[in-house]
Amino acid sequence: MKWPARRLTGGSRKSFGMYDEAAAMDAAGFDLIHLEFGRPHADTPDHIKAAAKAALDAGIVHYGDFRGTPSFRKALTRKLREFNRLDYAIDEVLVCNGLTHASFAAMMAAIDPGDEVILLDPYYPQHIGKIELAGGTVVIAELDSANNFAISRDKIAAKITERTRMIVLVNPANPTGRVYSRDELQHIAALAIEHDLLVLSDEVYEHITYGNAKHVSIASLPGMRERTITCFAFTKAYSMDGWRVGYLAADARLMPAILRIAMTDITHVNVFVQEGARAAIEGPQDAMLAMVEADRRKRDIVVRALNQMPGVTCAEPEGTIYAFPDIRGTGLSSNELAMRILHDAHVVVEAGSFYGPAGEGHLRICFGSESEKRVVEAMERLTRLFNSL
Repeated sequence: MKWPARRLTGGSRKSFGMYDEAAAMDAAGFDLIHLEFGRPHADTPDHIKAAAKAALDAGIVHYGDFRGTPSFRKALTRKLREFNRLDYAIDEVLVCNGLTHASFAAMMAAIDPGDEVILLDPYYPQHIGKIELAGGTVVIAELDSANNFAISRDKIAAKITERTRMIVLVNPANPTGRVYSRDELQHIAALAIEHDLLVLSDEVYEHITYGNAKHVSIASLPGMRERTITCFAFTKAYSMDGWRVGYLAADARLMPAILRIAMTDITHVNVFVQEGARAAIEGPQDAMLAMVEADRRKRDIVVRALNQMPGVTCAEPEGTIYAFPDIRGTGLSSNELAMRILHDAHVVVEAGSFYGPAGEGHLRICFGSESEKRVVEAMERLTRLFNSL
């Protein structure tokens, strides 16, 4: 059988060369500090684990509802109403295997071959593969680093054609650490309404904001509920990346097509894992808040250190677990510098160019993936390296 060829430019793996070299150095015994993985350092809180264990002991081990267990979805509707200011019925919520699966199901349901989908550059690369698998075409709207990657109505409007179907938003933003203001989101809302577009909103970092930055779900803006598919996960704020549980919320008219995709590829999400996730949102939030505060401390350490390194400037992330320093002053490309940091400082970071053309000249540094002690050590290593350039 001759399989049809399809070229996928996106994917879950980053720069293969750097990752392969880092893996080889790990295997050889080098002491690498990993600031490339977008994962939390902390363990899952005990009460969440206990709820999943209790569900197992109670015999919650059999097939469940395709959409997710009713008790979990009911809890999610309360969370959406109280935290996100979104009013959804229980059957307008679908439990998924993480946000990756939620966005995949949404894109496969909503995008037809030939549809164009706009990504804001710097973008989250994993969304590219999903768009292409659905037969869509990726269109890039490049944001301006000089304006702290603010959402620009003009830059997005210039990319809209009669074939545009969807705008993809990541808020808070990976990799830049921006938390978009209501005014910025209104630019996207106005364009979506004017051109009758869908918006897929990736809000996995909704709880991880700092200082005065406040997360706003774009679906809460006037006219946006019926045209927005909002995707969430327990990955970051509750340190549940390996649990693979998330959910999406969408208008009832959009749900049948999305549910058909989810039923086809997974049937439904693990039922006792859903009990752990329900405990995450219904139980005490102290552990989550403590993790966010720990991330804030590490953010401050990283930003302060980077801004003292020659050739580097770093805006203060408003949310997420990433810093996105501008390294153009070093005269090196982002990939060259990331490799130099790996080999000379034994710290693993990501080249900003992986996140699109607007990311060139930057690095993505995940301060959430290591302990505070290791983050301090990483910054000391980088300081020595940058002083030697």
